Amino acid sequence: MNTRWQQSTLVSILVASLLLVGCGSAPSIKNIDDGAAATTTSEYRIGPGDRLKVFVWEHDDLSLDVPVRPDGKISTPLVEDMVAEGKTPTQLADDMEEVLKDFIRGPVVSVIVQEFKGQFSEQIRVVGQAENPQALSYREGITLLDVMIEVGGLTQFAAGNKAKIVRRTSEGETEIPVRLSDLMKKGVIAQNTAMRPGDVLIIPESFF
Repeated sequence: MNTRWQQSTLVSILVASLLLVGCGSAPSIKNIDDGAAATTTSEYRIGPGDRLKVFVWEHDDLSLDVPVRPDGKISTPLVEDMVAEGKTPTQLADDMEEVLKDFIRGPVVSVIVQEFKGQFSEQIRVVGQAENPQALSYREGITLLDVMIEVGGLTQFAAGNKAKIVRRTSEGETEIPVRLSDLMKKGVIAQNTAMRPGDVLIIPESFF
């Protein structure tokens, strides 16, 4: 009887401990639900502005670094005007192998993305009073704070608390107010919004 009581007590303690662990949580990122699912994918898709390293096994003369042109295409020896935009590196390598089969026996191609920009539709654009306004490649889990670090923060003329994110949804465009000054200068983590592909962050100028 005593043994059963001890076993029952141990099980109860274990369950209570697990529940306590489950209740603890790290500070959360503000996730604005606009009714549209994020268009993220697990595989990176090549976009204009990316720089690729193309390696053709045992053919150094066909291997080189090449940029993806604004029209989304690349050109390499024996492979001209190949569409790269929207493909994964593996898909592009397979397509190049198909073309090279007409010139060399059993080509083996590897494509490595060395500089990332991503597809235009998935880039995050920052305009206005940031130190370095630019288009950034989207990556899974990127937040507003990450974006602001990459663009160098706010200028001295920025009206940070009047900034907004313009986001495309299934119902059109929506504007999301964000208080960048509170986030950057006061550390108000509640303003650290999760970013989505195609977001445009607009930072207006302050008028004194």
